[in-house]
Amino acid sequence: MSNKIVSTIGQVAKSALGIVGVRVGTEEPAHTSRRLTDMVEIRRYEPRIAAQTTVDADEEQARRDGFRRLAGYIFGGNTGSQKVAMTAPVSQSSADSQRIAMTAPVSSTADGDTWVIRFFMPSSWSMETLPTPNDDRVKLVEVPAETVAVLRFSGSRARGNVAPQMKKLSEVLHANNIEMSNEPMTWFYDPPWTLAFRRRNEVVVSVPEGS
Repeated sequence: MSNKIVSTIGQVAKSALGIVGVRVGTEEPAHTSRRLTDMVEIRRYEPRIAAQTTVDADEEQARRDGFRRLAGYIFGGNTGSQKVAMTAPVSQSSADSQRIAMTAPVSSTADGDTWVIRFFMPSSWSMETLPTPNDDRVKLVEVPAETVAVLRFSGSRARGNVAPQMKKLSEVLHANNIEMSNEPMTWFYDPPWTLAFRRRNEVVVSVPEGS
């Protein structure tokens, strides 16, 4: 059996497993964690690298457009046409919250919503070894170490489902006297074809170190 056929079978199998929310061999950024409550987890991430793009559109359209741009980069749209493995999660946040949280340049316009979409790069790559994106709308950025509060949920990625989760997270942090360092962001771990009730989604917000 040729390597191409084996690779195709593997891709089909991964897609099938993705329907029910099984992620095979997908790297996530290393972190430590502890439970704050039954609903909320506190995690500590070390510095990591992300490919990011800024999109002026409504939330859902921005996620689609941003994903396509970043997927183009990791699937070979770069110097040397190198492939970079897909990781999880895909991050979406408002441009305003990212401008507050870090010094990396984030552009915005006065019209409409502006969102930052990120893919975190595999830990085997560095800023020196990652290929340069062909699309100048895709930037490689160093994400500083951070402590975050996380609330996990399933179901739709629409604002009507995400907003109540953000409210719950805010209420838990307030009840525990923990301040939020920026606006909550959303992290998505599964492809769009995953059954809604099997999806792993998270609302995430930076909190002071030691929280």
